[in-house]
Amino acid sequence: MSDKERIMQLVDETPEYKLGYVIAYLQGLNAEEEADDAFCEKLYQDYLNSDDPDKDEFVSLEDAARACGVDLDELQN
Repeated sequence: MSDKERIMQLVDETPEYKLGYVIAYLQGLNAEEEADDAFCEKLYQDYLNSDDPDKDEFVSLEDAARACGVDLDELQN
């Protein structure tokens, strides 16, 4: 059985209420790389063109985690 045949078999066995997850996953797999690259490039250009006085300020991993409410010690255990 080919991979495609196996996928189709699994889709046939998937309950109707779960097919939305399958669709979302497949759409993500088939998304255009160029669109993703363009989005990231726009974010980068927006950052470069920003007049935010803090844009070049270094933030340590510890400070970033703390600002997000993440306990790094807890993650390591």
